[in-house]
Amino acid sequence: MEVHAHPHEHTHPHPNGHVHGQGNSHGHVQGQGRLRHRLGHLLRPHSHQAADKVDAALEASADGLRTLWVSLVVLAVTAAAQGAIVLLSGSVALLGDTVHNLADALTAVPLGIAFLLGRRAANRRYTYGYGRAEDLAGVAIVLAVAASAVFAAVTALDRLLHPQPVGHLWAVAGAALAGCLGNEWVARYRIRTGRRIGSAALVADGVHARTDGLASLAVLLGAAGGGLGLTWADPLVGLLITVAILAVLRGSVRDVGRRLMDAVDPGLVDAAERGLRAVDGVRDVGALRMRWIGHTLRAEADVVVDGTLSVVAAHRVAVAAEQALIRSVPRLLGATVHIDHAPA
Repeated sequence: MEVHAHPHEHTHPHPNGHVHGQGNSHGHVQGQGRLRHRLGHLLRPHSHQAADKVDAALEASADGLRTLWVSLVVLAVTAAAQGAIVLLSGSVALLGDTVHNLADALTAVPLGIAFLLGRRAANRRYTYGYGRAEDLAGVAIVLAVAASAVFAAVTALDRLLHPQPVGHLWAVAGAALAGCLGNEWVARYRIRTGRRIGSAALVADGVHARTDGLASLAVLLGAAGGGLGLTWADPLVGLLITVAILAVLRGSVRDVGRRLMDAVDPGLVDAAERGLRAVDGVRDVGALRMRWIGHTLRAEADVVVDGTLSVVAAHRVAVAAEQALIRSVPRLLGATVHIDHAPA
């Protein structure tokens, strides 16, 4: 018996879905004769979603939200303390650091909204769900970073042209140290959670916070220069902070841009191919496509089976291949497998 299943064929789920063991869902297409039901399983690309994977995705969103709100509070308190010192001292370096910390705290808002949207179920308009909102939030974060860089640069240049003494230098130094510690704690928290749940936007936000911490240390240099009577030291440090912001902006633009272009780590593709080739009955692996939707992955794969296999046997290979994909790739929530036969 010879069976084909190509990606450009049978791409729409049959209205009547059936649920099989382990919480996986299959679509069906119409066939002929007694094998209509079984052919429907085989010719229609399979899409399995294990219940534990769905639960893990929801848990990941909850972890992301918790990380965002905790880091927002920490950064908001840090920015408020720094803002008070800015009013006393007039330090533009500290002002730039404060504004950047405040912008970093506020980026939790669009990202938090994206995590909430990502938990909504897919529908007939958004058939893949709302996970892409997380990538749009990443764009918002990039714009916020760019805006803070412009503000810091303009303020520092103005102070270079119109020098003013900086007062309360010890308070400025203390505020800078507090900003460094607060940002580094938030950076570690965001990056750790972002990597665990697969969120590029959250990792980018964490790297952003780490750069803010380094910028806060630079404010200490400005305070030291002011103590030596160097009025240009404070605005110069403000410009250095701008350069640091632009450096992290470049990396964030790259990471968020790759997500928007459906880029994935080639190592994930290698792991998926190894998992498929290890399946008993898979003779070869054809095209393999993967994409991020929010902080979860989706995959499509073409596998070749022996042309002499019966419909039922080929169907079992397809199911095993889908399960192997989900096991082999972290954060993979759904897999679609297309079956083809080996040439005679």
